[in-house]
Amino acid sequence: MNQSPYAKMKRIIFLIMILVPAVPFFITIGIGYHYFTSSIESSTLATMTRIMADHRRMIDSFLAERKADLEFILNTQNFEELSDSQKLYDTFLQLQKESSAFVDMGLFSEEGIHLVYYGPYRLTGRDYGKEEWFLQVMKDGSYISDIFLGFRRVPHFVIALKKTEPERSWILRATIDTYIFNDVVKSVRIGKTGEAYIVNSEGYLQTDRRSGGNLMDRDSEYIDHPASDSGTKITIKKDGSGEEYLYATTWLTNKPWLLVVRQQKADAFKALRSASYAILLIIVLGGCLIVGVAFYLTEWIVRRMEKMERDREQLSGQLIRATRLAELGEMAAGFAHEINNPLQIMKSEQTLIETIFSDLKQKGELKESEDLKDVEDSMSQIKLQIDRCAKITQAILRFGRQSDSAPKDIDLSVFIPDVLAMVEKKAAVQGIKLERDILPHTPLIHADPSQLQQVFINLVNNAIDAIADRHGSEGGELSVQARPATNGRVMIAIADNGIGISPENLKRVFAPFFTTKPVGKGTGLGLSVCYGIVDGMGGTMEVTSRKGVGTTFTIHLPAAGT
Repeated sequence: MNQSPYAKMKRIIFLIMILVPAVPFFITIGIGYHYFTSSIESSTLATMTRIMADHRRMIDSFLAERKADLEFILNTQNFEELSDSQKLYDTFLQLQKESSAFVDMGLFSEEGIHLVYYGPYRLTGRDYGKEEWFLQVMKDGSYISDIFLGFRRVPHFVIALKKTEPERSWILRATIDTYIFNDVVKSVRIGKTGEAYIVNSEGYLQTDRRSGGNLMDRDSEYIDHPASDSGTKITIKKDGSGEEYLYATTWLTNKPWLLVVRQQKADAFKALRSASYAILLIIVLGGCLIVGVAFYLTEWIVRRMEKMERDREQLSGQLIRATRLAELGEMAAGFAHEINNPLQIMKSEQTLIETIFSDLKQKGELKESEDLKDVEDSMSQIKLQIDRCAKITQAILRFGRQSDSAPKDIDLSVFIPDVLAMVEKKAAVQGIKLERDILPHTPLIHADPSQLQQVFINLVNNAIDAIADRHGSEGGELSVQARPATNGRVMIAIADNGIGISPENLKRVFAPFFTTKPVGKGTGLGLSVCYGIVDGMGGTMEVTSRKGVGTTFTIHLPAAGT
């Protein structure tokens, strides 16, 4: 082969690969960096907004559930029941089973007197009539307080509900475990420096901060909060040490508390710094890659051209073998035709002999004996084998007959057993168990019998070869199923437990001249021809396979009359 054209092509490709990609490469890098940085910023803000929204829902849900627990008690128990200390104790234990967030619970009169209490403090009999939480719950019917000290002088907050009855009004109050609520709020994790905390409308901490700040202290980094109906607000602000932080704030639904999520700006946008280094590395590697590809691609193209030349030669050989197989098919049909004529004569002679034997027995010229019985058995065996040979030759003639397509209605419950009878002996020799599963109500199909027979014979023979390659002469299984499918179609499946088809070959099984069989044992035309026949009948053909497990070919054909 003359190599000079390839040498020239190598120089051309090298120049093209160096010059042409360079300009768009650097333009793409610049544009990509711009959009990437914009995307990272938008993604970071969107992530913080989403985390904020999810965390707010979780905290709101926590408060709403605790409030709902108390509402359930109000709706299921009356004042007299809860006035009983033991009943209040039992109710509180049941409440703690629902949530360990409750610390204590108490019953109050409408004057603010603590009537019954269960918890770790001595609060029974105390007057709360002038306390802010009491006045608020008497006004609104329910109240969730800010963190306050109260009589116990320990930071806590309460949920209180009022119930009004004809004869009285009374209040049920429960204290929420501040540490549990703290854990709920602080559970959010964003990067290394992200944290979440809650402040009230005056800027006092309702939960502590990991970065410093105790309950009820004023937030040193208190920022302008958004209006109650403005959703989430994101700002960037420096803290006392001069470090820039990204702040996201939003109001809770069940309580006028401001949820704050903050993260160091450097931590939040560290992906941008990494991207700058990555882009620089990409530029260096990209330049090296362009030069390397220029050399490699030339060699690859030369190898591909050489391979195409070899494939062309192999294709010519396959076409020659396919032509020979077609000639052998015509010769086989001719042989079957020639053999069929003597078989018909033999059958006639055998029938004549049976008639003569019958007449002689009726006339009494032949007496019953062991020899006569042996002769009759031999004649029956001769008849059986003549009929068998006749069926085989007729099947070969139908398979080899090259005629125009003549579609007609086909009953698969009769057609499939006839086809399998042609390969039954071959399967038996290989120790393969043939199974037929044809549902009784399977519709007729409208197709050309000889073409459909060709498809089935090819698929079954391929399955037998695959089974023999895996199992040898025992353990093989081959099943043919037929049953109604959707949309007026009939499904036919031919499944085997042979060697299977590898994933890379599975995509190419219907390609013309593709075969995995050794040279001289396959042309690679069978499955492509079968696919074309099924497609011409208005059907579809699919294959599924697992290496070392087996293969299933599934055919869908239109039912007759559709």
